[in-house]
Amino acid sequence: MSANLDVRALLLCLLLFWILPAAADVFTYIDANGNRVFTDQPKKGAKRVEIPPTNNLNGAPPAQKAPATAKAAKPKPMFHYQLLRILVPEPDATIRSIEGNLIVTVTSEPALQDSHVYRLLLDGQPVGDSGRSPVFPLNNIDRGTHQLSVEIVDELGRVVERTPNQPFHMQRTSLAQKRQAHPCKEGDYGVRPECPLVLKPAD
Repeated sequence: MSANLDVRALLLCLLLFWILPAAADVFTYIDANGNRVFTDQPKKGAKRVEIPPTNNLNGAPPAQKAPATAKAAKPKPMFHYQLLRILVPEPDATIRSIEGNLIVTVTSEPALQDSHVYRLLLDGQPVGDSGRSPVFPLNNIDRGTHQLSVEIVDELGRVVERTPNQPFHMQRTSLAQKRQAHPCKEGDYGVRPECPLVLKPAD
């Protein structure tokens, strides 16, 4: 009998949870016969029953999830050139310059793309101004053997092509060497820098 009463009480509780509006209060108490009673009317000694929020039955569509942000556009594949080389100086060339000046000329096939630039490297370090011009004037290069190479760089800073290192030799003639090669003549003293008057022999 007690089990039946408990089942009935439980069924009544569930029925009340379903029928009563979400805003209504539900109370429970034990009556004179020892039965548990559920009601929406507060009575002396009754305890308020906490009712969890009900499901949304008003027909409103469920909240839509925010659309996933579009993935970042993948960078376009790198463009490759059929040819990239240094025209001037030729490999292993010897450059003779008192000031250590040199003009480097490069070429590529096909022609340089709109968003690409040339970058010249001297001994592995960028030198001069990167740009679309294939001509790089260099000044005051130390005497000795150096390595030249050229790169093509795209708009994303990626090296598209690069030539192997190409050696050249810079010879900067000193005043002592010039004196040995071209001795001073009478009219050169006081005129040629390597022939100052203080070195002019006595008549």
